[in-house]
Amino acid sequence: MQRKTSLVVLLLAALSVVLGACQPVTAPAAGDSAAAPARLILATTTSTQDSGLLDVILPDFEQQANADVNVVAVGTGQALQLGADCNADVVLVHARAHEDKFMADGNGVRRDDVMYNDFVILGPPGDPAGVKGMTDSAAALAMIAAAQAPFISRGDNSGTHAKELSLWKAAGIEPAGAWYISAGQGMGAVLTMANEQQAYTLSDRATYLARTLEGTELEIAVEGDPVLFNPYGVIVVNPEKCTNVNADLANQFADWIISAPTQELIAAFGQEEFGQSLFIPDSEAWRNK
Repeated sequence: MQRKTSLVVLLLAALSVVLGACQPVTAPAAGDSAAAPARLILATTTSTQDSGLLDVILPDFEQQANADVNVVAVGTGQALQLGADCNADVVLVHARAHEDKFMADGNGVRRDDVMYNDFVILGPPGDPAGVKGMTDSAAALAMIAAAQAPFISRGDNSGTHAKELSLWKAAGIEPAGAWYISAGQGMGAVLTMANEQQAYTLSDRATYLARTLEGTELEIAVEGDPVLFNPYGVIVVNPEKCTNVNADLANQFADWIISAPTQELIAAFGQEEFGQSLFIPDSEAWRNK
């Protein structure tokens, strides 16, 4: 009798499992908070990461869109290559000539202005090349080269590196020698190297100011030259060339970052610590508000 009872119990348990498996599964609605977050791959320049900007603004997008943003922070050239190779959904970079080529090659479907700041030439307090206070960046680089004062270059095909190379070209100099060090590193690492070696370097202002909170002896030597203007743009990768791209979410991100509320977040970034915005909003929605 004991064995019969056990057999009945086992059969009933098995039947319960089968019936449970046959029940229809209801997918979560699009607005259901329990839905798994969508994934967006953002390829961007190291300055947006090293300055701390993304840490401040991205949580707002992730909450609104129920998305996880995977940030790949590299030089602008590498970020654009990630987009061209279909390894990113959207890019946020700062080298307009490279961005225009990316669009002309059909790698992007839209580009929007986002913000700007400027580049500065930094140097050690002793200023061995005697360039402090100059506003002609090409002339300052010529003096640094003449003094063979140590200069750390990004050397990574980034937007900052592209700007530096254009300044050397304007100065009529092809930098070479033991004094000129090509680091092949991001902005944060280059600032560390320049500080340790008491060298000059070119940096975006935002990353430099953020680094002053951690302690650095580097000082702004050259600023105010119009050619040091540094605009940033957002580009949605072309889904016709890259079928794996999350185009809807990429467009949602682009719409979000150029919207007036997000531009307000960008304008506020840095005000408390430095009394100035580290990035100046520049989207069409911001300009027309």
